[in-house]
Amino acid sequence: MRGGNPLLGTIRVSGAKNAALPAMAAALLTEEPVILENIPQVQDIETTRKLLAAMGAEVELGYGRAHHRTTLCCRDLIAPEASYELVKTMRASTLVLGPLVARMGRARVSLPGGCAIGARPIDLHIKGLEKLGATIEQEHGYVLAHAKRLRGGEIFFDKITVTGTEDLLMAACLAEGETLMHNCAREPEVADLAALLNKMGAKIEGAGTATIRIQGVEKLHGARHRIIPDRIEAGTFIIAAVLTGGDLNVAGCEPRHLQALLQKLEDVGVKLMPAVDAVRVIGNGELKASDIITEEYPGFPTDMQAQYMALATQASGSSVITENIFENRFMHAQELVRMGADIKVEGRRAIVRGKTPLSAAAVQASDLRASASLVLAALVADGETIIDRVYHIDRGYERIEEKLRGVGAQMRRIGQLFPKRAAATVATV
Repeated sequence: MRGGNPLLGTIRVSGAKNAALPAMAAALLTEEPVILENIPQVQDIETTRKLLAAMGAEVELGYGRAHHRTTLCCRDLIAPEASYELVKTMRASTLVLGPLVARMGRARVSLPGGCAIGARPIDLHIKGLEKLGATIEQEHGYVLAHAKRLRGGEIFFDKITVTGTEDLLMAACLAEGETLMHNCAREPEVADLAALLNKMGAKIEGAGTATIRIQGVEKLHGARHRIIPDRIEAGTFIIAAVLTGGDLNVAGCEPRHLQALLQKLEDVGVKLMPAVDAVRVIGNGELKASDIITEEYPGFPTDMQAQYMALATQASGSSVITENIFENRFMHAQELVRMGADIKVEGRRAIVRGKTPLSAAAVQASDLRASASLVLAALVADGETIIDRVYHIDRGYERIEEKLRGVGAQMRRIGQLFPKRAAATVATV
């Protein structure tokens, strides 16, 4: 990447990876086809395709100009199992646990363990399934769950968990009786999953709030659903425009899902023009330092913390960034320091002193959002930056180099780690 070019024009946001993954898992709940539109072409989707195919599902992925679409049919599931080899690169694999137990009466799912940014424990999933009547065992790194039929119950989450909320929401749809879940995640992706499940015949109320009520049904049917836009990708492009002093229209997004970020950017001094499904960013003003604290939605998202840190390096004054969600999510800080940033990490806090000129360097990505922060820094760095281990960014950003090049960025990929797919792929086992 070579920095210095303002981003000008229109860039379009893809579908939300974090909404598409639970939607694909929801197809396990029915024998009928589920059609999902606006599916992003990212590596985590491909991993989920392989996972479902290994269970016996038919998964067709088609990428076209109008929208990306997948058709999933889980009529003949032969192996209700998520093996370690298939899920080790994607922690969202636990999303299949609840649907498999609810539909098949049994499941064998690899423990997710930790990842680069911190542990993602499965204990809240297990406690919730036990409340619904499942018998849980753990052996050799796997969770084994059994239930003749799940029963409705009352679940209190000790800690807000997005995947836990989604997993148990799916399981409760086929449980006998009513389930009431408290302290649920309120992310838009949870509400999107509930919208799909209701189209499939579920009876869910309150998704997107702290309390969700589910009335179990005997059977779910197929449905067609369009995945919501990716709010994290949209936020990344908005910050890219700010950093480069560009004039960028971030199209196909949902500004309501970006309120915490947009408010913070206004505090920093950014001129924003939100519309119904777009945000225009005019990045021609002086940036002022401002603190952030990551929180569960609707607070400032942890998935935007690394990108905001890149922005803070170019704001006048000191910004204090407090990470409350993951315990090890500052690994990008040292890479930014290599590029000239002034950052001091103290436990869960990072103090960023700006404005500092950034210069090109050889850096490497440690996780998905860290890789995005390095791309943002490289857009304004003097010289040519080489970012290694960019397979991380392919997990959650669809062809980011092509999108950014289209609005003026100087960047190219050395090698193709996520090859272009054919127009459609059908995988069965």
